[in-house]
Amino acid sequence: MAKTKKIKLPPMERFDNYYASYYKERWPQLKEALLLKSTPIELKEELVQPYYMDEASIICAKLLNVKKDDIVLDMCAAPGGKTLILASALKGTGLLISNDRSSKRRSRLHNVIKDHLKPEYQENIKISAHDATKWGIFEKNVYDKILLDAPCSSERHVLSTPSALEIWSPNRPKHLAIQQFAMLASALDAVKPGGLVLYSTCAITPQEDEEVIEKLFKKRKGKFTLIDFNAEFSEKRKYGQIVLPDSSNGKGPLYFCLIKKEGESDE
Repeated sequence: MAKTKKIKLPPMERFDNYYASYYKERWPQLKEALLLKSTPIELKEELVQPYYMDEASIICAKLLNVKKDDIVLDMCAAPGGKTLILASALKGTGLLISNDRSSKRRSRLHNVIKDHLKPEYQENIKISAHDATKWGIFEKNVYDKILLDAPCSSERHVLSTPSALEIWSPNRPKHLAIQQFAMLASALDAVKPGGLVLYSTCAITPQEDEEVIEKLFKKRKGKFTLIDFNAEFSEKRKYGQIVLPDSSNGKGPLYFCLIKKEGESDE
């Protein structure tokens, strides 16, 4: 008996089927909003010149509530907008490690810091090139606050880039979620007891968002709690919150979840 040849769907149809399985009847309006060009806003507080970024990203970075003298890690820092927010909160005190493995992205990160921060705000920043998935092996219980804006599916970019859409497959979120969990587990090891980890992605699939947090509950049960918050423009997920462009006048997408490591702080 001859085998039935599997028909390969066109890239957009493949993509639509996958995300419609999550968003059901909402998917057409969400997809339309994702296809529209986003409108960055001006970030200028404590900066020598404005930096333009998505408002959802500004809201997200400020949730970490960085204070003067904190020791802070921005695990996947490039292009640098969130690092500017963290550095502005430190006001030249404490320490900020801004990390990115890509030399090209680090170069951009370096320029963003140099062009937008006061010289005295740059003195406590170190740019590094470490593997975020292994960070917790070498530095345990070191940081007061960690921002993990993890590499993700970036569906808004995929939809607007034919070459990215052509190579997209349902396996991509699955593989990324494995990497994202490894980074998050590493961040939990690296943060001090009582410290905070802010996990975020610009992905819209639960697989890369709340399901990563759910896996952390399974693998690190009793090691952390989630901090409740009410972020503007966001909607609640099982864990954390997400800003979606169809309900926020084009902002996002951005998912975020705030995690507190259990244990007594040294302070």
